[in-house]
Amino acid sequence: MEVEGKAGKPSGKRRKTCCIAVIGSLVGIVILMVILAFTVFKSKRPVTSYDNLSIEDLDVSLDIAKVKVYLNVTLGVDISIHNPNKVGFKYQNSTALLNYRGDLVGELPLLAGDITAGGTEHLNLTLTVMADRLLSSSNIFSDVTSGVLPFNTFVKLSGKVKILFFKIHADTSSSCDFNIYISNRTIGDQQCKYKTKF
Repeated sequence: MEVEGKAGKPSGKRRKTCCIAVIGSLVGIVILMVILAFTVFKSKRPVTSYDNLSIEDLDVSLDIAKVKVYLNVTLGVDISIHNPNKVGFKYQNSTALLNYRGDLVGELPLLAGDITAGGTEHLNLTLTVMADRLLSSSNIFSDVTSGVLPFNTFVKLSGKVKILFFKIHADTSSSCDFNIYISNRTIGDQQCKYKTKF
């Protein structure tokens, strides 16, 4: 009986040792994951920036007798979205907006996409003014006669950055105010603001 008891003790010790080793390994893995999540894989905000804003088409004519304006504007907007994270940023469908004095006068759908870790996505957009919306503005005639048209473009991308087992929601947006000078068909007084948040 004593021999069996002595033989049984080492197997109990082995079980305890194995349990301690497994628990220790799990704790170590959790600690390592937490450290990685707050250092190497710490989530960073995607950054949006305007690379270029240009006039692709501009046709303007005035009917002074009828106090009417005929206007066609098409803009080329080049935007970059940089993902500084060590993992990919997946963004949803969105819309690029073109505004005139606070009113929406043009829009372009943006399809969902992925930006690789540390990568940059370049979006080359073409925004065309919806003439009926623009010409309904009470300011359009005076702006055209003054030779300056004030516009704003706005792009917002919403998506997720996956850090280990967690998905973190992120928004990046850009808003750019500018003037179109009709006489020399140029863009000036450009002021852009960028915003990102989790």
